[in-house]
Amino acid sequence: MVGNSWVSSLGGPLIVVPQSALPWWTGGDSAHGSAEDRDDYGRACAVDGFIGLIPVGEQHALVLGDDPADTMYLPQERSFLRWLAADREEDLVGTARRALRGGVRWDADEDVTWVVDGPVVLFDAAWSGSDLELEVAGHRVIDLEPGTYRVRAAQHTDDRNMMILVSLLRA
Repeated sequence: MVGNSWVSSLGGPLIVVPQSALPWWTGGDSAHGSAEDRDDYGRACAVDGFIGLIPVGEQHALVLGDDPADTMYLPQERSFLRWLAADREEDLVGTARRALRGGVRWDADEDVTWVVDGPVVLFDAAWSGSDLELEVAGHRVIDLEPGTYRVRAAQHTDDRNMMILVSLLRA
């Protein structure tokens, strides 16, 4: 059972959008065209790999792709933890924190530069920014300082836990 700090997906990618760009995120609209052409959700689904950037208004959103895993933000580590497999939440979080202190083998292909203008919001890419204002969807506001971040990702496993870690490093 996941606690209140986790954000879940309806089956597609999660996305992290600068709060200032929420009005431009339209989410999913299945009424027209192919998934990649019809809406923002389709653009998020088209991202290949654990992370990717897509434009939203004048900003860029960070897509947490590859798996619709429940995700939480670890503020002290400035990292996202994506739950792939674990018996207990406490074990998963503990393993993630230990790994982030030096045990992660970062994937060289999963490394992007992301510029943000302040707080960002983690939510299911299917929701629109206006849905979040109405509090229809589960989401988390993350206080990031404005600036440039190196974002890198890796899958990490130990004997009982499997996760994707996404780290935000100030550039």
